[in-house]
Amino acid sequence: MKILVLNCGSSSIKYKLYNMDDKSVIAAGGIEKVGLEDSFLKTKSPVAEVITTPVPTHDVGVELIFKTLTDPQKGCIKSLDEINAVGHRIAHGGKFTKSLLLTPEVLAEWKTYESLAPLHNPAHLKGIEAVTAKLPEVKQVGVFDTSFHQTMPDYAYTYALPYEYYEKYGIRRYGFHGTSHRYVLARAAELFGFDPKDKNVISCHIGNGASIAAIKQGRCVDTTMGLTPLEGLVMGTRTGDIDPSAILFLMDQLGLNTQQASDLLNKKSGMLGITSKYSDMREILAAAAAGDARCQLALNIYNYRIRKYVCAYAGIMGGVDYIIFTAGVGENQYEIRMGSMEGLQHLGITIDPEANRANRSMEGVISTPDSKVTVCVIPTDEELLVASDTMDIVK
Repeated sequence: MKILVLNCGSSSIKYKLYNMDDKSVIAAGGIEKVGLEDSFLKTKSPVAEVITTPVPTHDVGVELIFKTLTDPQKGCIKSLDEINAVGHRIAHGGKFTKSLLLTPEVLAEWKTYESLAPLHNPAHLKGIEAVTAKLPEVKQVGVFDTSFHQTMPDYAYTYALPYEYYEKYGIRRYGFHGTSHRYVLARAAELFGFDPKDKNVISCHIGNGASIAAIKQGRCVDTTMGLTPLEGLVMGTRTGDIDPSAILFLMDQLGLNTQQASDLLNKKSGMLGITSKYSDMREILAAAAAGDARCQLALNIYNYRIRKYVCAYAGIMGGVDYIIFTAGVGENQYEIRMGSMEGLQHLGITIDPEANRANRSMEGVISTPDSKVTVCVIPTDEELLVASDTMDIVK
């Protein structure tokens, strides 16, 4: 069975085509800057190249991907008829608790959640409609980044706002990165031979966007992101947790409207805001090592926030058995893994410095043999999980 996975962002479309008989990637790539003059398609496999071409809309982008997949010289399939199903990674699924076949009824309910993700969900819909126009008979599945977190109890997801706002507008904590958290949990259980129902796991998806999930006996009971991906950890350009009054104060002082305030919180803050220079962790680490005091401060804040949430989640679960690091920073920056776990011996966490330093985006344990908590690195594969869900649903 061949399954195409699409991830349509506001100005991008990423894709992977899987042969699910052996879970191999047949083709992969992505389109960047959809709707802009300098848009381009970058393919990774079966041929690596960059094609600069106008992509004014997501419809045109999906059509370009289809043409690339079936290109006689550079493609990997002879006909689009070889595609058995399409899976979509969708940022916000509202109250959906699992991946679903995108029937007219499901789409109608999902569209009611559009206001909760005004940048992402409309782009996802464009991708779904583009596939429907070209392959009307092919089944499509939605895999929602929020669904894994819908097992949170009401006292974990409810904000202390007038309750009518939850009832009327759905204002509550939803969480994100659920596809990644679910994948690494399943992979850890497979690697270490445990049943998730018997363990407490803290999953740390640490990238330019970052979140932590508390997974008690196989069910997410809390996560750091909230109504939007802004809440929680310090990120590349996002503030994470902040006193809302600070934003109201700045809006008054600087005369910011809501869109400008949103840009400040989401695009100009986080590590970029603290350092005034960098959002990329590699650059921040290098600058800190060279003596940049602001970059060192940013690292201290970044690690402290991770450490604080790990302690909090170990507390609410009554202990933790496994801590998983994943995503770009979590998989590759050993300094962040060491710094964020520093001083947690009281939780039974002891990092092996050599194993940690040696691990760069590899599955493996970075804690010592006598550590009561197993700390490990597991590279995430969200697209494979989307493909697997899609196959299970359409079969």
